[in-house]
Amino acid sequence: MQCANMLLRKIVRSSVLPFAAQHGMKKDLFPLSRTLSLSLSLKQEKSCEPSEKLDLDEWKKVMKSGLQEDVSETVSEPKELSSLAAARETLEMWRLAGRAVPENISEEQLKTFMECPSKSAKKKYLKYLHLRELHKKNDKRKMDEKRERRLEAQDQASNTDETKKSSFICVWSSTMDKAYNWRAAQSMIFGQPLVFDMSYEKEMSLREVTNTVRQIVMSESCNRRSVDPFHIHFCNFKDDSLYHREFIKNYREAWGKLLITVTDKCYTEIFPKDKLIYLTADSPKVMKTFDHDKIYIVGSMVDKSIKTGVSLARAKRLGLETAALPLEKYLLWSTGAKNLTLDQMMNILLTLKDTADWKKALEFVPKRKYCGFVNKPVKELKKTLDLMKTLKLRKGREEVEKQFAKNHPKKFKLK
Repeated sequence: MQCANMLLRKIVRSSVLPFAAQHGMKKDLFPLSRTLSLSLSLKQEKSCEPSEKLDLDEWKKVMKSGLQEDVSETVSEPKELSSLAAARETLEMWRLAGRAVPENISEEQLKTFMECPSKSAKKKYLKYLHLRELHKKNDKRKMDEKRERRLEAQDQASNTDETKKSSFICVWSSTMDKAYNWRAAQSMIFGQPLVFDMSYEKEMSLREVTNTVRQIVMSESCNRRSVDPFHIHFCNFKDDSLYHREFIKNYREAWGKLLITVTDKCYTEIFPKDKLIYLTADSPKVMKTFDHDKIYIVGSMVDKSIKTGVSLARAKRLGLETAALPLEKYLLWSTGAKNLTLDQMMNILLTLKDTADWKKALEFVPKRKYCGFVNKPVKELKKTLDLMKTLKLRKGREEVEKQFAKNHPKKFKLK
């Protein structure tokens, strides 16, 4: 290739250049020589391909357009960066001014902020980002607190496990378990029956069934540790149901060793109807005393998810007697529904069975639902409160004072 170029140059210098100098064609000859050299070289390299002419003007145009695009890109990028930097500076100024501005903001959020049509829209968008950031911080703080509590509980459990390793505590726990099992076995023969109605599976979701089973497990453990436990019956219980699967998850291998009666029959087929009492919060009849000869039925369901009156309608359909706990008689109710969890019902019934004291039994009601215990019925208390209001308003003062004197001759005296 180099030898061919050298020969071409010698030929051009020896023959062509003198001729061109004589006729004044030196300037126009160099492009011709360049095209000739290129064509020769191309023919030597690619002899099989046809020769192509190079259009230098078109090539220059293409190169210039590419340079202009590169320059425009390099110019546009600093403009965009400068606008983003200006937006960040405005955000810093607003933050120093005390406005609701998020601490961390991404480039996409900055672009949406810049695209807002008005200043009020920008303020609303920044307020939204600020509130969302606060919610994320609160959620993270709550998760950290839960993690710390869980770690503390694990540490305490590990400490208790270490204490359980001692021989005396192991012997004590095993003997107490034997005593509890002996009481539960005796209750299956001599104890008072307590029925859990397991016929509400279709009216609950899977999550509600799991909550119900968890409450029943807690009720069974409270009953097994009591002095005089009930003989628990699971009636209308079907194999391979949601209840059955959840009980197996909770008890595992101990499910077949529980000292309870599980049957798919209805309680009306096992016990006489005149002894059955269905406990429901919707019953118009209030339970006054605990009857040791009766058999109480508790619906195995979560009351929050079911419409009111479902258990009452079921009891009426079966022709059973119903009763409700006297919550309004002994408690000054504040807020919330008068439905209790299954483990709370179990603790109340066990306390009534052992002591027959409503005040001790109703201590298992959550304290957030009532203001306190009342010595007198709530109806009389409401009457006295109404009379006090009328006295303050000075409406019918003489009649009210006479009525007060009749109702409370010792505490209130007429002036």
